[in-house]
Amino acid sequence: MVKKTGPSKKAAPSKQSSSSKQSSKKSSAPLETSSPALQSEEQQQRLLNIFSSAFNNVLTSDDFSRLLQEIKQALFNREFAAAFGREDYLEAYAARWSPTRALCYAAVFLSIKKHLDGILIAKEETKDNNTSTRRNAVLRMLSVGGCAAEHVAFASYLQTTATDGHLTLLDSGPWTTVISLLESSTVNPPPISKYASTARQAANHPLLENNQLSLDVVQRDVLDLDMDSLSAQCANGRVPIILTLLFTLNELYTTAGIGKTTKFLKNLGQVLASDSLVLVVDSPGSYSEAALGKEKKRYPMQWLLDHTLIETETPGYSWEKLQSDDSIWFRLPEGLSYPIPLENMRYQMHLYRLQKP
Repeated sequence: MVKKTGPSKKAAPSKQSSSSKQSSKKSSAPLETSSPALQSEEQQQRLLNIFSSAFNNVLTSDDFSRLLQEIKQALFNREFAAAFGREDYLEAYAARWSPTRALCYAAVFLSIKKHLDGILIAKEETKDNNTSTRRNAVLRMLSVGGCAAEHVAFASYLQTTATDGHLTLLDSGPWTTVISLLESSTVNPPPISKYASTARQAANHPLLENNQLSLDVVQRDVLDLDMDSLSAQCANGRVPIILTLLFTLNELYTTAGIGKTTKFLKNLGQVLASDSLVLVVDSPGSYSEAALGKEKKRYPMQWLLDHTLIETETPGYSWEKLQSDDSIWFRLPEGLSYPIPLENMRYQMHLYRLQKP
């Protein structure tokens, strides 16, 4: 657990978040692993500082604990539209649960770097007048569902790999304010004491350089998009991208049903460019299940996903599973600090690549 530091009038209860509770259930997976430590504690602390700076007013608000309880109740009831339908809920959610997710996702991105390198888009080398860093490739990502953790994790990956990026955050919730706060914290130097040494002030750089990340926020339900609109979010199939469904796919199965979600997954094969990647991260085990038919027979999310992408033949394209883990622990180092307690998390992860003739 990350130790609590800094002022907070009313911190969140120390008991686990809904995602942590869910991850504590027994998984049907035969083997659990721990995600490798691909970032230093210094890098991880930097990401936590972005959240604590962006959401300082939220973390110290008298309403914080109440908002968290309301969000947790909605999530427990699987009322996702209610949990993610208000800006104040999203700010509280981002301050409380997105930091751990961001660190986890950053580790996941680094773990699949060899595959991400394969979809980099070359560009002319340029030299910014304010920096000596040269970046000659662009990585495009479409995040379906969720915004805060995905934004910071992707920004961290770009910083670590000295890459430019284009990120589209597609979600039905009103995330604009949250993303604006985080964007400001990623492109501006972190707050520092005016009494800091000259050397420390000189070394106080923002996470990202100017124009390193191009960002679009789209408030739409992905399942309501027609083929043309979905294609537009996927670079119109011109270049390969990575499309992420991070703790989103099971929500789609639960709220919209297996039929609509399966149709969306099938449509990806038509609108994405060849070599595009689809990354799915979700809760492991029995929590990620969807019911089908009058008898409400339950199917594991991973089984539904593989059945749609791998086992169903579709003319014109096919999917290759590059990596799959049924249960992975992401553990926070003891030395990290954040204004409220954070917990470890457990997840399943699946990575697919689209192949076209």
